[in-house]
Amino acid sequence: MTVYFPKPGPENTEACIEVALKALKEKDIQHLVVASTYGDTGLKFARALKDEKVNLVVVTHNYGFREPGLIEMKEEIRKELQELGAKVYTGTMVFRGVGSAIRASFHYSEETLIAQTLRIFGQGLKVCVEITLMACDAGLIPPEDVIAVAGTVRGADTVAIIKAMPSNMFFNLKVREILAKPRDW
Repeated sequence: MTVYFPKPGPENTEACIEVALKALKEKDIQHLVVASTYGDTGLKFARALKDEKVNLVVVTHNYGFREPGLIEMKEEIRKELQELGAKVYTGTMVFRGVGSAIRASFHYSEETLIAQTLRIFGQGLKVCVEITLMACDAGLIPPEDVIAVAGTVRGADTVAIIKAMPSNMFFNLKVREILAKPRDW
């Protein structure tokens, strides 16, 4: 059963933690991927999962997302996440990367087209797909069913079960179930 939130936002994070924990146990899934720009959401999941046997991967924005050479997540937050057993991944965002440079110059890129199409289902679902691709590209999750969690702006408001694939096999990735999402964003 899908949980629908009346609106997007961080007020849905605790409910998303409950949905993800329930799915981990019921579906016997071993891997959970969480988007976390500043680390707040990642820490909430890491603390909630500290006694669970799960491979928790926290995916950040890439360096230079907002300004060249900078990253939003502070080093002490990254260290705390790692101390709690999470793997923290920072790399090129699949739907951003070089496509953003092409879009800025030519007003079109295939990455943007894919990202905008996924946003039809919600910003959180687009990010769930993207972080799953990124974590699989990095070898932090295998190409199997994982739980992905993301949000619309801050916090978590979307949970999905996704068959992970590396980005070069994007069309083999499958969104198996949407467990939680906002009705509108």
